Amino acid sequence: MQLSVSAAVFLAAIILVRLARRTEARSRADEKLTAITCVVFGVLIAATPWGQAILRLVGVMTRVTH
Repeated sequence: MQLSVSAAVFLAAIILVRLARRTEARSRADEKLTAITCVVFGVLIAATPWGQAILRLVGVMTRVTH
């Protein structure tokens, strides 16, 4: 049996663990690393069908609020 884990799934797990921590315990460098991880995650999922669905949902929500 071979197990394959997508880089986007791995980054999502890291983001969830990092954001679950208390805000007061974070340093400035820690915040920058979390932001960079989130940006890379966004780039990885942008080309997937799931990322396209999120883009359409955000577009619809934007049109509804204006």
